[in-house]
Amino acid sequence: MRRLFPVTDPTPAAASAATSHEAPVEAVEDASGEWSLDALADAYAYPGQDGPWLRANMVSTLDGAAQHDGRSQPISCAADMRIFGTLRGLADAIVVGAETVRLEGYRPARAREAFAARRAAAGQGPAPAIAVVSGSLDLDFSMPLFTEPLVPTLLLTGTGAPAQRVEQARAAGAEVVFAGEGTRVDPARAVAELADRGHARLLTEGGPRLLGQFVAAGVLDELCLTLAPLLTAGDAQRIAGGPGVAVPKRFTLASMLEEDGFLFTRYRQG
Repeated sequence: MRRLFPVTDPTPAAASAATSHEAPVEAVEDASGEWSLDALADAYAYPGQDGPWLRANMVSTLDGAAQHDGRSQPISCAADMRIFGTLRGLADAIVVGAETVRLEGYRPARAREAFAARRAAAGQGPAPAIAVVSGSLDLDFSMPLFTEPLVPTLLLTGTGAPAQRVEQARAAGAEVVFAGEGTRVDPARAVAELADRGHARLLTEGGPRLLGQFVAAGVLDELCLTLAPLLTAGDAQRIAGGPGVAVPKRFTLASMLEEDGFLFTRYRQG
């Protein structure tokens, strides 16, 4: 079964209507029987607002695992990957932690014809930039992420990053952005630095430690969370790690889609 429960007004009352499953609406499908990319792009469109908007896209099992054997792919599904591609197609920049780049073998974002007109109308380039958060810059600059991007890869680091690594990054074609002191990247400053460079529609795909930093700093505006109908047990990470917050952050349900037991939820802060 494939259903869409939209909430156009992300208020508590609207969220209650969504969670009670009132008036489900079938999402528009394409010839393959999947949700059309246009329908998904409309459902996940960034809100019109002044300043940056940071959304996260993560997947979790029923028992809270964000990974299996160190990777997220085993707990994902085809529809999740379709939404993953849509969120990338809407973003100005994708913010990711260095450890996730290493573990997942990150590659540059590619241009997709399905989003070309939408991106052109929004004044965006052909593909989002990848912005890697790394205090040490301990990265392999021969990776395609640095040698083959459509737009230069950004490296968010601190002013105390090793000078040799900074020069190596620049020689590889990356744009080094200082967003913190020492080797620490300040989450709020990272968001502001990206916005100053025209990257206001931001998407982070983790990993959990980076997402935890954004949560603790109070700069995460939206969470797109896929809940997989799977149980893994074990000791896998949750979607967000690191120090806890003094008071739990309240988010409100904005929309929910369902397919084959997978729930694709979207929450906004507030």
